[in-house]
Amino acid sequence: MERKRTGVAAIVWRSLVNMSTKPIYLVGFFLLPLLTFVMLTSLMESGLPTKVPAGIVDHDGTPLSRDITQSLAGMQLVDLVETPTSFTEARHRVQEGKIFGFFMIPENFQADLMAGKSPEITFYTNMTYYVPGSLLFKTFKATAVYAKAGVAVKVLDNVGVSDAPTSLLQPVNIGARGIGNPWLNYGVYLSNSFIPAALQLMIMLMTCYTLGEEMKRRTSPRLLRMAGGSPYKAVFATLLPQTLTWIVIALFMQVWLFKFNHYPMNGSWWWMSLSQVMFVLASQGFALFFFTIVPNLRLSLSICALLGVLSFSLAAFSFPVESMYPALGIFSWILPTRYNFLIYIDQALNGRDIFYSRVWFVCYIIFMILPIFTVWRLRKEFAKPVYAP
Repeated sequence: MERKRTGVAAIVWRSLVNMSTKPIYLVGFFLLPLLTFVMLTSLMESGLPTKVPAGIVDHDGTPLSRDITQSLAGMQLVDLVETPTSFTEARHRVQEGKIFGFFMIPENFQADLMAGKSPEITFYTNMTYYVPGSLLFKTFKATAVYAKAGVAVKVLDNVGVSDAPTSLLQPVNIGARGIGNPWLNYGVYLSNSFIPAALQLMIMLMTCYTLGEEMKRRTSPRLLRMAGGSPYKAVFATLLPQTLTWIVIALFMQVWLFKFNHYPMNGSWWWMSLSQVMFVLASQGFALFFFTIVPNLRLSLSICALLGVLSFSLAAFSFPVESMYPALGIFSWILPTRYNFLIYIDQALNGRDIFYSRVWFVCYIIFMILPIFTVWRLRKEFAKPVYAP
């Protein structure tokens, strides 16, 4: 009877039973990924944050300053919800979180301009909140430039230069076109980077948890006997059902992003699908490598959680690698989600030939083969499990 319950098929069946009967697997494999997909895409549904709360401090009170206030209030990205009377009051509003920045017009602004002086318009943004702070900075700067240009047009008109003031102020017209994302939709960029990063985190955690639980519950010796003493066979058969499940989840993620949410897909669906499959295998290989080096449930989960969370910043989703400190930037290249992101940019956004993405697929393969050289270490650990809480 015991002989019939050994081999790869028996281990696969054992793994399937665990996945279908233990709530933690149902939550980790299905509930959390689906909630992540829905939550992140819903947050980015509008594409670009609009009507960021801001304030304006008008110390001038002239028709010109009121025109500037009206122009600023008409901007799509700004919602002037506060009109503080002083810098101190406006600063308190920012510190309280009621506004993300404020625009300040100095006293005698119009008079100084008409007298040929150079009054200063100042604006302050709370860059602790990077996205709304950046949007306000961009809008405030554009308003200041437009105000300056408007005054210049009036001055030129007063001195008799009324034929072509616009050509004098802007002799060269600039045409800006967003390549790959002409709508400037934040969701196109962030959802396609943060969602795979979250998926990588869950894959790594569940991989380490599955193997670490065998040692914690001291069922690893039986698993090793079922595999005929081969740690490679034991790990392969145990993780095979999980691998297939993660592949289905990853492919659903691709359908969710590009079909249901209509994000641009300018390249090949097949290459992107291959990227998702290899991304799953690379993430599992990455987690398995760390588990074989540190065959401890608590430590391996901590390492994978740390690297998974740092992927959201170190993988260069929100900050370019070129601008990072070299000691930190190098870590971006040892994260599987980094290559998923690069392939996404090449294939889905830019529609480039697969030739230009070949190196990133090779990097996937490196992550996949890493544990091949270290899984042998689990023979001793599985045979005599030691759980350190």
